[in-house]
Amino acid sequence: MQDLLTADRESTMVQIAALRRDWDDIVESSTLVANDDEHDPEGATLAFERAHLEALLDRARSRLEDLDQMAERLREGTYGVCEGCGQPIAFERLQARPVARTCIDCAAHRR
Repeated sequence: MQDLLTADRESTMVQIAALRRDWDDIVESSTLVANDDEHDPEGATLAFERAHLEALLDRARSRLEDLDQMAERLREGTYGVCEGCGQPIAFERLQARPVARTCIDCAAHRR
């Protein structure tokens, strides 16, 4: 599982770096156009793209935080233990969702 968490973390870091580059590009391009988003036909598009990238960055940063917490749990020996019932989380679930904190049964009851 350590390898899976490490690979997922590296992939998330690459995603964050790419999103930051995209963010920087949008910010740079917005300095080249009028500052009046309301009346500039490109303004709404740039504002939407900024908001979209912010949401994607927030999600990626949250995933990175979750992965770091799971790596810590792995070191502590508590990784793969359901936070709801204390039972082991199925290996297949952890493979599909390495940041899973609950077993399938507990996750189903949370909905």
